Amino acid sequence: MLDFKELEAFVWAVRLGSFRKAATRLHLTQPSVSERISRLESTVGELLLERSARPIQPTMRGREFFVHAERMLHQRDEAMKLFDSEEAFSAPLRLGTIETIAHSWFPGFMRRLTERYPRLTIELTVDYSPVLNDRLLSNELDIVLAMNGYLPEKQIEYESLSPYEMGMFVSPRHAKILSGCNDPWGKQLPFISFGKQARPYSELVHYLAEQGVANPRIHSVSTLMTIVRMTTEGLGIGALPVATVLKEWQQGELYRLALPVPLPAMHYDAIWRTGNHPRFCRGVARLAQQCACSYAQARRSDMTTTLFSGRWVSSSTSSSTTAVIHH
Repeated sequence: MLDFKELEAFVWAVRLGSFRKAATRLHLTQPSVSERISRLESTVGELLLERSARPIQPTMRGREFFVHAERMLHQRDEAMKLFDSEEAFSAPLRLGTIETIAHSWFPGFMRRLTERYPRLTIELTVDYSPVLNDRLLSNELDIVLAMNGYLPEKQIEYESLSPYEMGMFVSPRHAKILSGCNDPWGKQLPFISFGKQARPYSELVHYLAEQGVANPRIHSVSTLMTIVRMTTEGLGIGALPVATVLKEWQQGELYRLALPVPLPAMHYDAIWRTGNHPRFCRGVARLAQQCACSYAQARRSDMTTTLFSGRWVSSSTSSSTTAVIHH
């Protein structure tokens, strides 16, 4: 079996025409270089060097083999560069994300990711957190941006991402209806949430139970944009990540309910399997952290403006005054 140390000794002896010079170049003794080349010749079964010539010359077969030996050493060096610099990572990255992230800070993250790793290609999967976690565990995905807690801690590493504030929204028509209602919880309108596989659905059911809403009507929907559309069309009360509907809220296409108790925030992580190129994966995860944090800060800044002050629905459940506040 060929050994790269033997190949190096042979290639440098041919290039420099001397065992002594090859030994100096490789920081070895001259006998060590000679021994390595002898082992190589034993492996291939033929003489590769004319030792009596000065400078040393390759035999005919040696000249032919020299071309291949140089190529093998070059390919080895190129392969090892992958471990010298994570920016050189060029294999397809099998990345999974949930839809809320895909429709918020993910485009900016993709731009920065491909700038940092210019040779990278992305194979993207958008799905529910449980599905993404299962595919990560079965080695169908490399990194997922999703809800954690589905996989054994010993099998994964992760970095936390900025959480999403959740809110309840209605169309302008239903904002007027709910403003005159002492009990807006589900008696007149159904709720609209993510699919039953998604954790926000079960968290909504638990939240409503704590508010005294038993057996609520909930439309479960597989995509975020469909929830937004159904809510703006007046088909129910949408439980939505606030940051993803700021435009609709600001423009009056959606009104936000003033809740007596806030909905649970949606918490996500960047997750990868333990030992799966840890330096690269952690670098990607921390870049995701930065993008998620910048997005959250920008949305918080947007919400401090007066543009949203007239887009709330207050009721007796959340204040002493029942009103739709118009800007």
